[in-house]
Amino acid sequence: MRPPAAGESPVASYLGGPARTGSRFTFWLGLVTLVGVAAVAALGLLAVPADDVQGDAVRIIFVHVPSALGAYTAFGITAVGSVMWLWRRSVWWDLTAHAGAEVGVLLCGLTLVTGMLWGRPTWGTYWEWGDVRLVTALILFLVMVGYLSVRALGGDASSVATRAAVVGLVGAVNILIVNRSVNWWANRTLHQQSSLTDGKLEDLTLFTLFLAFVVTAMAILWMVVHRFRIAWLERQFQMLEVDDALAARRAEAVR
Repeated sequence: MRPPAAGESPVASYLGGPARTGSRFTFWLGLVTLVGVAAVAALGLLAVPADDVQGDAVRIIFVHVPSALGAYTAFGITAVGSVMWLWRRSVWWDLTAHAGAEVGVLLCGLTLVTGMLWGRPTWGTYWEWGDVRLVTALILFLVMVGYLSVRALGGDASSVATRAAVVGLVGAVNILIVNRSVNWWANRTLHQQSSLTDGKLEDLTLFTLFLAFVVTAMAILWMVVHRFRIAWLERQFQMLEVDDALAARRAEAVR
């Protein structure tokens, strides 16, 4: 371990690595993502025409649908990371799973909120407990909040990772149920079929929606990379504290 340079974190000097979680790649990725968000907002609010049935409420689709698919993707990352932790005990995959879960919870919460805002003018209600899509989406959200809660309990890092991985895989099973619920229980949901497959989207609306998908994917990548780096540095800092504590104990023994 070398002495930290001016403005450098102790972890960075300990590892010989960077003092920040950002990089040139994430800087440009974040910048392009912000430009994309502005483009989607401009197209969605100013250029896309109102729907014949839903009116201006249709504009929520550019947030709601990408957020839903983004949540599936982020939770999918958690599922893959959980499997790799249980199989290979890979810390890298464990931290990736954790990062995916945090991003997924954010996007899933946004999906629920925008769905409620969409539902009031479209279906006449913010929430319907008998609706399978709504209830299963809420269950998915709560399961993954439980995943983060398990992480926050603390304890032996390996045991925490194992317990969280099990919860993450339970959540992954629910992804399929949420996604297919409209087809499996068509008579028990107010939710419409997929907007991408019903063929009712106009050209500009469809283009804006696909642009929103691309922007959401970039945002997920940016958030997961940063959250992974933060978690990695936190873990290394914990190791540094342990090393310092052991060194102090050895010094006391020598004295």
